[in-house]
Amino acid sequence: MDAKERVGKALDFERPDRMPLYDSYWPEFIENWRAVKNAPAGADIADDYENDVEIVIPLEAPFPSRACLLQEDAAWRISRDAWGVTERSRAGAHFSEILQVALPDKTHLEQLEFESPLLDLRYPPRPAVEALKAKRCVFIKTGGPYLRTSNLRGGAQWLIDLVEDPAFALELAMKVTRQITAVGLEALRRYDLYDTGIWFFDDMGSNRSPMFSPRTFERIFYPCYRWMCAQYRAAGVKRILLHCDGNIENILDMLIEAGINAFHPVEPKAGMDVVRLRERYGRKLAFLGGLDNAHILPGAPLPELEAHVRRVLEVGRDGGLVIGAHSIGPDISVERYDFVHQLIRRYGQF
Repeated sequence: MDAKERVGKALDFERPDRMPLYDSYWPEFIENWRAVKNAPAGADIADDYENDVEIVIPLEAPFPSRACLLQEDAAWRISRDAWGVTERSRAGAHFSEILQVALPDKTHLEQLEFESPLLDLRYPPRPAVEALKAKRCVFIKTGGPYLRTSNLRGGAQWLIDLVEDPAFALELAMKVTRQITAVGLEALRRYDLYDTGIWFFDDMGSNRSPMFSPRTFERIFYPCYRWMCAQYRAAGVKRILLHCDGNIENILDMLIEAGINAFHPVEPKAGMDVVRLRERYGRKLAFLGGLDNAHILPGAPLPELEAHVRRVLEVGRDGGLVIGAHSIGPDISVERYDFVHQLIRRYGQF
Protein backbone atom coordinates (compact mmCIF):
# COMPACT_ATOMS: atom_id res chain seq x y z
CA MET A 1 0.00 0.00 0.00
CA ASP A 2 1.50 3.35 -0.96
CA ALA A 3 1.17 6.57 1.04
CA LYS A 4 -1.78 7.89 -0.95
CA GLU A 5 -3.75 4.67 -0.48
CA ARG A 6 -2.78 4.45 3.20
CA VAL A 7 -3.83 8.00 4.05
CA GLY A 8 -6.97 7.76 1.93
CA LYS A 9 -8.12 4.61 3.68
CA ALA A 10 -7.45 6.11 7.11
CA LEU A 11 -9.39 9.31 6.35
CA ASP A 12 -12.23 7.26 4.86
CA PHE A 13 -12.49 5.12 8.02
CA GLU A 14 -11.05 2.01 6.46
CA ARG A 15 -8.20 0.01 8.00
CA PRO A 16 -4.83 0.80 6.34
CA ASP A 17 -1.88 -1.58 6.31
CA ARG A 18 -0.22 0.54 9.00
CA MET A 19 -0.87 3.77 10.84
CA PRO A 20 -0.12 6.73 8.56
CA LEU A 21 2.13 9.45 9.97
CA TYR A 22 2.21 13.20 9.40
CA ASP A 23 4.56 15.50 11.26
CA SER A 24 6.26 18.79 10.45
CA TYR A 25 9.68 19.63 11.83
CA TRP A 26 11.17 22.88 13.07
CA PRO A 27 14.46 23.89 11.40
CA GLU A 28 16.24 23.48 14.75
CA PHE A 29 15.00 19.90 15.09
CA ILE A 30 16.15 19.16 11.54
CA GLU A 31 19.61 20.51 12.41
CA ASN A 32 19.73 18.23 15.44
CA TRP A 33 18.55 15.30 13.34
CA ARG A 34 21.29 15.90 10.76
CA ALA A 35 23.92 15.98 13.50
CA VAL A 36 22.67 12.87 15.33
CA LYS A 37 22.03 10.83 12.19
CA ASN A 38 25.00 12.22 10.25
CA ALA A 39 22.53 12.79 7.44
CA PRO A 40 24.06 13.61 4.06
CA ALA A 41 23.41 16.91 2.35
CA GLY A 42 20.03 16.84 0.63
CA ALA A 43 18.60 14.11 2.85
CA ASP A 44 14.89 14.58 3.58
CA ILE A 45 13.81 14.14 7.19
CA ALA A 46 10.29 13.23 6.03
CA ASP A 47 11.75 10.29 4.12
CA ASP A 48 13.76 9.14 7.14
CA TYR A 49 10.65 9.05 9.34
CA GLU A 50 8.40 7.68 6.58
CA ASN A 51 5.96 10.56 6.59
CA ASP A 52 2.92 9.80 4.48
CA VAL A 53 1.59 13.32 3.89
CA GLU A 54 2.83 16.39 2.03
CA ILE A 55 1.22 19.76 1.41
CA VAL A 56 1.66 21.96 -1.66
CA ILE A 57 1.18 25.66 -1.04
CA PRO A 58 0.16 27.97 -3.86
CA LEU A 59 0.54 31.74 -3.44
CA GLU A 60 -3.00 32.74 -2.56
CA ALA A 61 -2.25 36.32 -1.50
CA PRO A 62 -4.22 38.93 -3.47
CA PHE A 63 -1.34 41.20 -4.55
CA PRO A 64 1.69 39.22 -5.75
CA SER A 65 2.98 42.11 -7.85
CA ARG A 66 3.13 44.43 -4.83
CA ALA A 67 5.60 42.35 -2.83
CA CYS A 68 8.94 44.14 -2.68
CA LEU A 69 11.71 45.53 -0.52
CA LEU A 70 10.98 49.22 0.00
CA GLN A 71 13.97 50.33 2.05
CA GLU A 72 16.98 48.82 3.79
CA ASP A 73 19.90 50.20 5.73
CA ALA A 74 22.20 49.01 8.49
CA ALA A 75 19.47 49.24 11.11
CA TRP A 76 16.07 48.72 9.45
CA ARG A 77 14.41 46.78 6.69
CA ILE A 78 11.03 47.93 5.34
CA SER A 79 9.16 45.57 3.01
CA ARG A 80 5.70 44.98 1.62
CA ASP A 81 4.31 41.48 1.20
CA ALA A 82 1.78 40.00 -1.23
CA TRP A 83 -1.05 40.76 1.21
CA GLY A 84 -0.22 44.44 1.01
CA VAL A 85 1.22 44.53 4.53
CA THR A 86 4.10 46.98 4.95
CA GLU A 87 6.29 46.15 7.91
CA ARG A 88 9.54 47.28 9.45
CA SER A 89 12.06 44.93 11.02
CA ARG A 90 15.38 45.50 12.72
CA ALA A 91 18.43 43.62 11.51
CA GLY A 92 19.19 40.67 13.77
CA ALA A 93 15.95 40.95 15.75
CA HIS A 94 13.02 38.54 15.78
CA PHE A 95 10.19 41.01 15.55
CA SER A 96 8.56 43.34 13.06
CA GLU A 97 6.27 46.35 13.23
CA ILE A 98 3.31 46.66 10.87
CA LEU A 99 3.26 50.11 9.32
CA GLN A 100 0.37 49.74 6.89
CA VAL A 101 -2.26 47.19 5.85
CA ALA A 102 -4.04 46.87 2.51
CA LEU A 103 -7.43 48.03 3.81
CA PRO A 104 -6.96 50.54 6.65
CA ASP A 105 -10.25 52.26 5.78
CA LYS A 106 -13.19 49.87 5.54
CA THR A 107 -15.13 52.33 3.39
CA HIS A 108 -12.70 51.50 0.57
CA LEU A 109 -13.80 47.87 0.36
CA GLU A 110 -15.50 48.32 -3.03
CA GLN A 111 -12.24 49.61 -4.52
CA LEU A 112 -10.24 46.62 -3.28
CA GLU A 113 -9.24 44.60 -6.37
CA PHE A 114 -7.37 41.32 -6.19
CA GLU A 115 -4.96 40.03 -8.81
CA SER A 116 -5.92 37.03 -10.93
CA PRO A 117 -5.88 33.59 -9.29
CA LEU A 118 -4.64 32.16 -12.61
CA LEU A 119 -1.18 33.78 -12.51
CA ASP A 120 1.48 31.12 -13.09
CA LEU A 121 3.74 32.62 -10.43
CA ARG A 122 1.28 31.46 -7.78
CA TYR A 123 1.93 27.76 -8.40
CA PRO A 124 4.99 25.56 -7.80
CA PRO A 125 6.39 23.83 -10.90
CA ARG A 126 4.43 20.76 -11.86
CA PRO A 127 7.47 18.40 -11.99
CA ALA A 128 8.28 19.21 -8.36
CA VAL A 129 4.71 18.39 -7.31
CA GLU A 130 4.70 15.18 -9.36
CA ALA A 131 7.87 14.09 -7.55
CA LEU A 132 6.10 14.57 -4.22
CA LYS A 133 3.04 12.68 -5.44
CA ALA A 134 5.25 9.71 -6.24
CA LYS A 135 6.14 9.17 -2.59
CA ARG A 136 3.52 10.84 -0.39
CA CYS A 137 -0.17 11.69 -0.22
CA VAL A 138 -0.29 15.31 -1.39
CA PHE A 139 -2.91 17.89 -0.39
CA ILE A 140 -3.31 21.45 -1.56
CA LYS A 141 -3.04 23.92 1.31
CA THR A 142 -4.80 27.27 1.46
CA GLY A 143 -5.65 29.58 4.31
CA GLY A 144 -9.10 30.11 5.73
CA PRO A 145 -11.43 33.08 6.03
CA TYR A 146 -10.57 34.13 9.59
CA LEU A 147 -6.79 34.30 9.46
CA ARG A 148 -6.36 35.34 5.84
CA THR A 149 -8.85 38.20 6.15
CA SER A 150 -6.99 39.51 9.19
CA ASN A 151 -4.02 40.20 6.91
CA LEU A 152 -5.99 42.92 5.15
CA ARG A 153 -7.10 44.71 8.32
CA GLY A 154 -4.48 43.77 10.92
CA GLY A 155 -5.13 41.25 13.66
CA ALA A 156 -6.44 43.58 16.36
CA GLN A 157 -8.62 45.65 14.03
CA TRP A 158 -10.10 42.51 12.50
CA LEU A 159 -11.25 41.32 15.92
CA ILE A 160 -12.82 44.73 16.48
CA ASP A 161 -14.55 44.51 13.09
CA LEU A 162 -16.12 41.19 14.03
CA VAL A 163 -17.85 42.85 16.97
CA GLU A 164 -18.49 46.37 15.71
CA ASP A 165 -19.53 45.72 12.11
CA PRO A 166 -20.50 42.09 11.40
CA ALA A 167 -21.99 42.99 8.00
CA PHE A 168 -18.71 44.51 6.82
CA ALA A 169 -16.75 41.61 8.31
CA LEU A 170 -18.86 39.07 6.43
CA GLU A 171 -18.53 40.96 3.14
CA LEU A 172 -14.76 41.22 3.45
CA ALA A 173 -14.36 37.60 4.62
CA MET A 174 -16.43 36.37 1.67
CA LYS A 175 -14.30 38.42 -0.73
CA VAL A 176 -11.17 36.78 0.66
CA THR A 177 -12.88 33.36 0.68
CA ARG A 178 -13.66 33.65 -3.02
CA GLN A 179 -10.03 34.55 -3.75
CA ILE A 180 -8.41 31.72 -1.80
CA THR A 181 -10.96 29.22 -3.12
CA ALA A 182 -10.22 30.21 -6.72
CA VAL A 183 -6.52 29.66 -6.06
CA GLY A 184 -7.18 26.32 -4.38
CA LEU A 185 -9.36 25.10 -7.24
CA GLU A 186 -6.76 26.12 -9.80
CA ALA A 187 -4.02 24.30 -7.90
CA LEU A 188 -6.12 21.15 -7.69
CA ARG A 189 -6.71 21.37 -11.44
CA ARG A 190 -3.05 21.92 -12.29
CA TYR A 191 -1.80 18.98 -10.23
CA ASP A 192 -4.88 16.72 -10.54
CA LEU A 193 -5.28 16.28 -6.79
CA TYR A 194 -9.07 16.02 -6.62
CA ASP A 195 -8.85 12.47 -5.29
CA THR A 196 -6.77 13.49 -2.27
CA GLY A 197 -8.16 16.87 -1.31
CA ILE A 198 -7.87 20.40 0.02
CA TRP A 199 -6.53 21.44 3.42
CA PHE A 200 -7.49 24.77 5.03
CA PHE A 201 -5.07 26.26 7.56
CA ASP A 202 -7.01 28.74 9.67
CA ASP A 203 -5.68 29.30 13.18
CA MET A 204 -8.65 30.76 15.03
CA GLY A 205 -8.26 29.27 18.50
CA SER A 206 -6.40 29.94 21.73
CA ASN A 207 -5.60 27.14 24.15
CA ARG A 208 -8.97 27.81 25.82
CA SER A 209 -11.45 28.68 23.08
CA PRO A 210 -11.89 30.26 19.65
CA MET A 211 -10.84 33.88 19.26
CA PHE A 212 -14.51 34.80 18.92
CA SER A 213 -17.87 33.54 20.11
CA PRO A 214 -19.77 30.68 18.47
CA ARG A 215 -22.37 33.27 17.49
CA THR A 216 -19.73 35.27 15.60
CA PHE A 217 -18.58 32.12 13.84
CA GLU A 218 -22.16 31.31 12.89
CA ARG A 219 -22.85 34.81 11.52
CA ILE A 220 -19.56 35.48 9.71
CA PHE A 221 -17.39 32.41 9.15
CA TYR A 222 -19.91 29.59 8.85
CA PRO A 223 -21.30 31.08 5.57
CA CYS A 224 -17.73 31.34 4.25
CA TYR A 225 -16.85 27.76 5.15
CA ARG A 226 -20.12 26.41 3.80
CA TRP A 227 -19.67 28.26 0.49
CA MET A 228 -16.03 27.22 0.24
CA CYS A 229 -16.74 23.54 0.92
CA ALA A 230 -19.62 23.57 -1.59
CA GLN A 231 -17.32 24.87 -4.33
CA TYR A 232 -14.81 22.10 -3.70
CA ARG A 233 -17.48 19.41 -3.55
CA ALA A 234 -18.95 20.64 -6.84
CA ALA A 235 -15.48 20.37 -8.39
CA GLY A 236 -15.19 16.73 -7.30
CA VAL A 237 -12.80 17.13 -4.36
CA LYS A 238 -12.89 14.00 -2.24
CA ARG A 239 -11.74 15.28 1.17
CA ILE A 240 -11.75 18.64 2.95
CA LEU A 241 -9.38 19.01 5.91
CA LEU A 242 -8.95 21.79 8.48
CA HIS A 243 -5.88 22.75 10.46
CA CYS A 244 -6.54 24.95 13.48
CA ASP A 245 -4.36 25.33 16.55
CA GLY A 246 -5.93 25.55 19.97
CA ASN A 247 -9.35 24.58 21.25
CA ILE A 248 -12.26 25.13 18.86
CA GLU A 249 -14.45 22.32 20.17
CA ASN A 250 -17.47 24.59 20.60
CA ILE A 251 -17.60 25.32 16.85
CA LEU A 252 -16.64 21.87 15.55
CA ASP A 253 -20.25 20.87 14.96
CA MET A 254 -20.75 23.87 12.67
CA LEU A 255 -17.52 23.13 10.81
CA ILE A 256 -18.63 19.55 10.20
CA GLU A 257 -22.02 20.79 9.03
CA ALA A 258 -20.27 23.20 6.67
CA GLY A 259 -18.38 20.28 5.09
CA ILE A 260 -15.14 19.60 6.98
CA ASN A 261 -14.13 15.90 6.95
CA ALA A 262 -10.97 15.86 9.05
CA PHE A 263 -9.32 17.99 11.74
CA HIS A 264 -5.66 18.67 12.60
CA PRO A 265 -3.68 18.81 14.93
CA VAL A 266 -5.98 17.99 17.93
CA GLU A 267 -3.68 19.56 20.53
CA PRO A 268 -3.77 17.94 23.99
CA LYS A 269 -2.25 21.07 25.56
CA ALA A 270 -5.41 22.92 24.48
CA GLY A 271 -7.73 20.30 25.93
CA MET A 272 -8.39 18.60 22.57
CA ASP A 273 -8.29 14.91 23.37
CA VAL A 274 -8.50 12.72 20.28
CA VAL A 275 -9.91 9.73 22.19
CA ARG A 276 -12.77 11.75 23.65
CA LEU A 277 -13.45 13.48 20.33
CA ARG A 278 -13.60 10.12 18.53
CA GLU A 279 -16.18 8.94 21.03
CA ARG A 280 -18.19 12.11 20.43
CA TYR A 281 -18.04 12.22 16.63
CA GLY A 282 -17.58 8.62 15.58
CA ARG A 283 -17.18 8.44 11.81
CA LYS A 284 -18.34 12.02 11.22
CA LEU A 285 -14.84 13.45 11.64
CA ALA A 286 -11.40 11.99 11.00
CA PHE A 287 -8.30 13.30 12.77
CA LEU A 288 -4.69 14.06 11.99
CA GLY A 289 -2.41 14.48 14.99
CA GLY A 290 -3.38 13.68 18.58
CA LEU A 291 0.10 13.47 20.13
CA ASP A 292 1.16 15.90 22.86
CA ASN A 293 4.23 17.83 21.70
CA ALA A 294 4.11 20.27 24.64
CA HIS A 295 4.53 18.02 27.69
CA ILE A 296 4.64 14.29 26.96
CA LEU A 297 6.87 14.06 23.89
CA PRO A 298 9.50 16.48 25.24
CA GLY A 299 9.91 15.18 28.78
CA ALA A 300 7.53 12.54 30.14
CA PRO A 301 9.04 9.29 31.48
CA LEU A 302 9.32 6.69 28.74
CA PRO A 303 6.56 4.44 30.12
CA GLU A 304 4.17 7.41 30.14
CA LEU A 305 5.28 8.37 26.64
CA GLU A 306 4.66 4.83 25.39
CA ALA A 307 1.23 4.67 27.02
CA HIS A 308 0.30 7.99 25.41
CA VAL A 309 1.34 6.89 21.92
CA ARG A 310 -0.45 3.56 22.20
CA ARG A 311 -3.64 5.24 23.48
CA VAL A 312 -3.73 7.54 20.46
CA LEU A 313 -2.95 4.68 18.08
CA GLU A 314 -6.02 2.79 19.26
CA VAL A 315 -8.23 5.61 17.94
CA GLY A 316 -7.20 4.73 14.40
CA ARG A 317 -7.10 0.96 14.51
CA ASP A 318 -10.12 0.82 12.22
CA GLY A 319 -9.34 4.04 10.38
CA GLY A 320 -10.10 7.66 11.05
CA LEU A 321 -6.61 8.77 12.17
CA VAL A 322 -3.30 9.91 10.73
CA ILE A 323 -1.06 10.08 13.79
CA GLY A 324 1.33 12.92 14.56
CA ALA A 325 1.79 16.04 16.65
CA HIS A 326 1.28 19.72 15.97
CA SER A 327 5.00 19.98 15.11
CA ILE A 328 8.33 18.65 16.30
CA GLY A 329 10.53 21.33 17.84
CA PRO A 330 13.98 21.44 19.41
CA ASP A 331 12.57 20.69 22.87
CA ILE A 332 12.01 17.12 21.65
CA SER A 333 15.27 15.22 21.33
CA VAL A 334 15.99 13.16 18.24
CA GLU A 335 16.34 10.09 20.47
CA ARG A 336 12.88 10.58 21.98
CA TYR A 337 11.31 11.17 18.59
CA ASP A 338 13.00 8.02 17.30
CA PHE A 339 11.40 6.17 20.22
CA VAL A 340 7.98 7.57 19.27
CA HIS A 341 8.49 6.57 15.65
CA GLN A 342 9.48 3.04 16.68
CA LEU A 343 6.34 2.75 18.82
CA ILE A 344 4.14 3.87 15.93
CA ARG A 345 5.70 1.31 13.64
CA ARG A 346 5.58 -1.47 16.25
CA TYR A 347 2.01 -1.02 17.42
CA GLY A 348 0.55 0.62 14.33
CA GLN A 349 0.84 -2.39 12.04
CA PHE A 350 -2.67 -3.50 11.19
